[in-house]
Amino acid sequence: MISLLKTLLKMEGFEVVLLHANKDVLSVIREESPDVLLLDVHLGDQNGLDILKNIRSTPDIKGTRVVMSSGANVKEECMSEGAFGFLMKPYMPDDLISLLKQAIKSA
Repeated sequence: MISLLKTLLKMEGFEVVLLHANKDVLSVIREESPDVLLLDVHLGDQNGLDILKNIRSTPDIKGTRVVMSSGANVKEECMSEGAFGFLMKPYMPDDLISLLKQAIKSA
């Protein structure tokens, strides 16, 4: 699924950096300075909501726009923790692209 998303987003003109589920996300945000981070709630050894909380509590990266995604309806939790937006799986590619563009435009 990640490979398909990467291909789709590249075709739409996005520059894409993929992270493994166990990677130190905060370090990568500092290195890459992404316009927007697409983050799943359910990851390998990490929880996307915990990562979002850590982003919001870290001064130098707290302004990073984060779009959360999950197969569970946890939109309220994600938004209350500071997500820019939420997509419930399965979602249409157009919905993802539209939300990512909104996030980038809001900068």
